[in-house]
Amino acid sequence: MDFTELYRHSAALVAFSPGAHFILTAVQDRVIVRRTDTFQITRTWLVDPAPSPTQAALFPRSGSKQKPQTTHLPTTSSDAWITHLGWSCDSEYILAACAKRGVVHLLKLRDEEWTGRIDSGAEGLVKAEWAPDGRTVVCFSDWGLRVTLWSIVTGTATYIQFPIHPDKGYAFRSDGHYFVLAERHKSKDTFGVYNASEGYQLVRHFPLPTSSLASFSLSPTGSHVAVWEGVMEYKLHVLSLAGDHLTTYTPQLDPGFGIRHVAWHPGGMFLAVAGWDDKIHILDSLSWSEVATFEMPTRLTSHVNIWREPAKWLEATEGRGFLSYDRLQPPHILSPIRADITKPNPKSGVCQLDWNLTGSFLLVRFENLPTAVYIYNFPSPGETSMPKLRTVLLHTQPVLRAKWNPARKGHLALCCGLQSVYTWSDEWIGELGEPEEMAECIGVPAKKFETKDFSWAPDGKGFILLSKEQFCCAFEVVEEDEEI
Repeated sequence: MDFTELYRHSAALVAFSPGAHFILTAVQDRVIVRRTDTFQITRTWLVDPAPSPTQAALFPRSGSKQKPQTTHLPTTSSDAWITHLGWSCDSEYILAACAKRGVVHLLKLRDEEWTGRIDSGAEGLVKAEWAPDGRTVVCFSDWGLRVTLWSIVTGTATYIQFPIHPDKGYAFRSDGHYFVLAERHKSKDTFGVYNASEGYQLVRHFPLPTSSLASFSLSPTGSHVAVWEGVMEYKLHVLSLAGDHLTTYTPQLDPGFGIRHVAWHPGGMFLAVAGWDDKIHILDSLSWSEVATFEMPTRLTSHVNIWREPAKWLEATEGRGFLSYDRLQPPHILSPIRADITKPNPKSGVCQLDWNLTGSFLLVRFENLPTAVYIYNFPSPGETSMPKLRTVLLHTQPVLRAKWNPARKGHLALCCGLQSVYTWSDEWIGELGEPEEMAECIGVPAKKFETKDFSWAPDGKGFILLSKEQFCCAFEVVEEDEEI
C-alpha cells in the first residue's frame, strides 16, 4: 500500500469525488481540489468571509455605532471557516457552507470564475448538502424551523416547515425520486413524502405512531420505513411509504432503555435493531417477526475466529510496513466495562451496526467493549442456516471508526487513533487455493500522525486517513504480471 505526503485540512472536510479522480479539501476559508493520480492542485478558491445580509443585520459587529440589541455575531476568524463541504453527484459542482455566517458558496470545477451563493434568512443555517440530483442544495435552518431546497438550475426555492432532526430525520429514496422528512406539526410526529422530480411537491403526509420520534430508516427498496421512539421507550414501528402501519416491535423483555441503532439488510431481507442492553434483534421483512437475537458474547468458543493486535508492534516496526494480527486459540474470555446506569448516556449497548456490501456480514461494536469488533455471518437468500458469530478482532486501544469497503463484499478497515490503520478480509487465497481470513496492521509512515477517522474511495481501492489537522491517502499497489 502506497501512502501520500501529509496535507492540511480543517474540520475533517476531505472527500473523494464520486469518480475518485479528485480530492476536495477545506483549509479554514479555502477550498482546494487535487488530482488523485499526482496530488497536484487543480483548483483553489478563497470563499467570501462576509456574512449574509440578514445575519449582518441581526448580529452587528461590536465596533458598529449602532447599539446591538442581541448577542454579537462571533468576531473570531474561525466563524468564517467552512463547516460543510461536498461534491455534486457528477463532480461538476462543489458546495462550501459557512454555517456561522449563514452562507452557502457554490463553485464549478471546470470554470474557476463561476460562483454561486445562497444566503440564509433570519432562520439561520446549521447544515447544507447536495440532493442526489446534484443540482439542488438542501439547507437546514436553526431551531428546526424549516428545510429549504434550492435549485441552482431554476434559481427557485422550496420551503418545508418544522423538521424534527437536521441530522437523522430525513432521507432520499435510493433512486433519488422521493425526499422523505420527519416533521412535527401541532405537537405530533408526522411524515412527509415529496416528489424530488417535480419540484419537491408534497405527495403524501401522514401521522406517525411515535410520541417522540428519535429517528427513522428507509429500506433499500424504498417501500418501507422503520421509525422508533426516544430513549425512554424500546419501540419500533414499520410503515409503508403510503402510510400503512405494518407492525410494532418491542422485545418480550423490555430493557427499559430505547433503541440506539437500526440497520436494514442491503437487500431489505432483514432489519437489525439494537439498544442500550447489549442485544441485537433481527427481524424478518416478510413476516416482521424476530428470527434471531444476539447477546454480547464475552466467552468466545471454538467456532469463532479470534484475531488480536500484536503488542507494541508500532514500536517494533517504527510505524512502517504490514504485520498480521495474532491468531488466538479459543476459548477466550473478554471483560466488558461495567456501565454506570445512574448517569445519562451510560457506556453500554451497541455503538455501531453496519452491513457489508452484499449483506453477508454484519459488523457490531459494543460501547462497553470498545476494543473489540464483532463480525456476524449471515445466510444468503434461499439458505436455511441461521446467522452466527464468525470473527472477533481485538485491539490495544478503543476502536474509533470501522467501515466496510464500498466496492468489495468482504473487506473491512478500522482505526484506533494511533499511527496506523487496520484491515480485515475474507478474500485472501490460501495455499490450498481456498479463500481464508486475513487481518493486518498497517503502519502510517509519518511522524506524529494519529488516525482519528478515515473514508473509503468510491472504488474501494484506497482511503483517506485523517488526523486532527492533517490527512494523507493510501492506495493499493497493483502488481503487474511479469512477462514470461
